[in-house]
Amino acid sequence: MADASNDAKDIEKLYVYGERLSEAKDKSQNVDDYKSIIEAARSSSVKARQLAAQLIPRFFKFFPGLSGTAVDAHLDLCEAEELGIRVQAIRGLPLFCKDTPEHISKIVDILAQLLIAEENVERDAVHKALMSLLRQDVKASLTALFKHIESVDEPVTDDNLRERTLIFIRDKVFPLKSELLKPQEQMERHITDLVKKSLQDVTGAEFKMFMDFLKSLSIFGEKAPTECVQELVEIIEGQADLDAQFSVSDGDHVDRLISCLYMALPFFVRGASSSKFLNYLNKHILPVFDKLPEERKVDLLKNLAESSPYSAPQDSRQILPSNVQLLKKYMPLRKTGEEMNFTYVECLLYTFHHLANKAPNATNSLCGYKIVTGQPSDRLGEDFTEFYKDFTERLTCVEDLTKATMKKLTQGMGQQNKTTGTAISNEEKARIKIQKQNATTGLRTCNNILAMAQPLHSKAPSFIGDKRINLSWNENVKTVGPANTAGGKRPGNALNGSGNQTNKRGRGGGNQLVDRAFEGLPYGGRGGLRGGQGRGWGRRGRGRGYR
Repeated sequence: MADASNDAKDIEKLYVYGERLSEAKDKSQNVDDYKSIIEAARSSSVKARQLAAQLIPRFFKFFPGLSGTAVDAHLDLCEAEELGIRVQAIRGLPLFCKDTPEHISKIVDILAQLLIAEENVERDAVHKALMSLLRQDVKASLTALFKHIESVDEPVTDDNLRERTLIFIRDKVFPLKSELLKPQEQMERHITDLVKKSLQDVTGAEFKMFMDFLKSLSIFGEKAPTECVQELVEIIEGQADLDAQFSVSDGDHVDRLISCLYMALPFFVRGASSSKFLNYLNKHILPVFDKLPEERKVDLLKNLAESSPYSAPQDSRQILPSNVQLLKKYMPLRKTGEEMNFTYVECLLYTFHHLANKAPNATNSLCGYKIVTGQPSDRLGEDFTEFYKDFTERLTCVEDLTKATMKKLTQGMGQQNKTTGTAISNEEKARIKIQKQNATTGLRTCNNILAMAQPLHSKAPSFIGDKRINLSWNENVKTVGPANTAGGKRPGNALNGSGNQTNKRGRGGGNQLVDRAFEGLPYGGRGGLRGGQGRGWGRRGRGRGYR
């Protein structure tokens, strides 16, 4: 009873202090009342401390000489054992900044540290308090928040806090960018700079999250000038570590390179330069292509193919020798019994056409063509007849293998159509559906190969440098096939990913492109960061920060 009586007296005194302060015209004359409120933060009474948590921030602005003491006492309340006191104290934190905005950075820093709270009601209070301060001063609040993610100046040591801060920014801040980032251009530039400073140590998923956010900003939108689009590519280049020495055994770096190249593709389309990426690939990756993990090879070739239409003429001339060398490796001669990887050949032929379209006479010394531009680099006085013979024989072999494969795929699809009506179980129906999809994609791959191989038999071919060819893994775009191909018309549905398709000659006529189509197994698609799926890079610690 005595304790309850004392609690009631303490609470009554606090109400008196609060009323006097509210009524006083010159509140600075009631400094003792405010000191008593601060002292109540150490009371044994739970209700008294809850009331103190309301009153300390309410009158904080009137007593600048007690600011340090007041904040310290309030922080003690934020760490109280009782959940109710903590929640009340957290709710009061934004009030410290209402009329004294110079405290925003410090209070946001405190709230960020409280994001690791385990109780939902407590964490919700932290979120609401942070959003209140973001609306009051978005620039100062964002700056303080991002210090808990990573910066080149202040490395983060608490991974749990870093993760919680990232989640808060992703879920609460990014979706409200149009409301919070005002004035728009100024604040979009500020948050861009904060993001760039945070990229020194990120995982693949985190980097994708940041890039998705940046490209959603108006300063990088569809109407943005080329230099802004180029800035995004430079950010991606930094993450890909293109200034680092390459080691094929460094799987993390390989994943970064391929994922980042894919991420940069839309910006090449918008006019950004692909030179640094393509030159790095040509110098470091293509020479050791055979040593890459199998699933990374197809990712790399698909990305290279999709980048090739946007290469500069000088880059095209430099990359063509590596491209032709790989073509000759993967386009077999009849007599050798070599393997043929249909996806590789599709990618390499597509890349070849687009690179050669930018630097046509470079193919004279590589493939034995006779293209005249009037430049010394035509090298028309030299004899490259053997190169032309070898290249066109390989093309003929590729065409024969492709037509035979199309025939088998078409026959198999006819059999599938017959069995569709008799399928009973859902599992069987699903298997047949996948078989049809794989066969359709296989036919797209074959059609593309034939369409690209046919014009290359000419002594002075016209290279395909437009959008006539739609790569087989790109959906719902009409492609142009050759005039006469085995297997009739290619089905219209485009399915994603051609996988790792191989035809082995001299081994009983086996054809993995056909086999996979009718095994009911889905083709292997892209790795990396496509659509938020795939391998990405799993660990932090390799990116490059920006000062």
